[in-house]
Amino acid sequence: MDNPEENTIELHGDEEIIEVIDLNDSEPGPDDLADDLGDVDFEDPGNPEDDNEGWETEDEMEAEAEQDDSELTFSKHTGSVFCVSLDPATNSLAVTGGEDDKAYVWRVSDGEVLLECTGHKDSVTCAMFSHDSSLVASGDMSGLIKVWKVETKEEIWSFEVGDLEWLEWHPCAPVLLAGTNDGNVWMWKIPAGDCKTFESPACQATSGKVLPDGKRAVVGYEDGTVRVWDLKHGNATHVIKGQDGHQGALTCLACNKDGSLVLTGSVDGCAKLINTTTGKVVGVFTVEGGKAKGSKDEEESNSVESVGFCNILPLIAVAFLDGTLAIFDLSTQVLRHRCQHEAGIVHLQWEESSSVVSTCSLDGALRLWDARSGSLLSEYHGHTAEILDFTFNREASLAVTASGDNQAKVFCLQRPDR
Repeated sequence: MDNPEENTIELHGDEEIIEVIDLNDSEPGPDDLADDLGDVDFEDPGNPEDDNEGWETEDEMEAEAEQDDSELTFSKHTGSVFCVSLDPATNSLAVTGGEDDKAYVWRVSDGEVLLECTGHKDSVTCAMFSHDSSLVASGDMSGLIKVWKVETKEEIWSFEVGDLEWLEWHPCAPVLLAGTNDGNVWMWKIPAGDCKTFESPACQATSGKVLPDGKRAVVGYEDGTVRVWDLKHGNATHVIKGQDGHQGALTCLACNKDGSLVLTGSVDGCAKLINTTTGKVVGVFTVEGGKAKGSKDEEESNSVESVGFCNILPLIAVAFLDGTLAIFDLSTQVLRHRCQHEAGIVHLQWEESSSVVSTCSLDGALRLWDARSGSLLSEYHGHTAEILDFTFNREASLAVTASGDNQAKVFCLQRPDR
């Protein structure tokens, strides 16, 4: 990870400039401006009127960097914060995992640490609460997984697997699943430790999700294959591969409310809609002309970074590395809206019971979009580096973000229709 100190705001010609007017200062004299612009070498002064166009003074940049819309900042981590989850029972506790090889469980209202999860050997990239909020699992990149009892603050179980790709709790039992670099998917009963593995050809199990029925899991792999696993019997009921599968590693997946449909995203620039009962691909979603920003390779496709279903309307959202948030109509598979971001999108999430979809991106902002109109409802600033993960409470009145600036933040989401 970059040193956060180096992650100051970069200015590109096409970014929007926010002008900050300081009412206390008189007009800056030529000397002040010269100081502000440092050693800028103007080849051609051109029209003096245009000299300041496209430039921000240091004061303006500082003011922009200092804009902080958050209610609370959690700054116990000493490296990038990679992941954040809220406890499902009360939404009052957050768990964050970081580059400092630690996870923290802390109170969202005041930032007080309730539990420090120590003993990891590498960056903690996965951390989440069990379905009833009684347990927290933390997993590091090296594959060391620990489970902690929140109430007693003690570690009750640990296990070591290969390099960890993802970790997920079962939706209604104290059962933990993990996917690893060697292609295995593991499932344990906690704390007894009874274990089952779901083996597949040796390529990374890059993403996984337990379906709402609790009986099946969908797993995506580095070779573009998707498997639907029967958790009880340990066999793959469907394998989606070849032309049906993706032409590159899976990056993300999501399921609809009843688990009948799964959306998968890949570095191949496509999102696919899969019927989990039949194993058939029933839709393919792409956006034209997308290429990852800053990519040298003309052939490099525009990776899908995050996908999700709207709960109340037949809409899906697909987020791309080039900063495009695409909203598609699920029934007609028509592209409804293209919501453009200046920087790559890291993660998207739909609100539980509205048509609002939120995104976090590499520019450090959290944005809320109305999927019906495609319009930007609000944006929240405060981080000085990319946001790597975020989540919000059930009412969608609160968001918690994790960033490369070593901080997690709590934002109160104000919306006119609340």
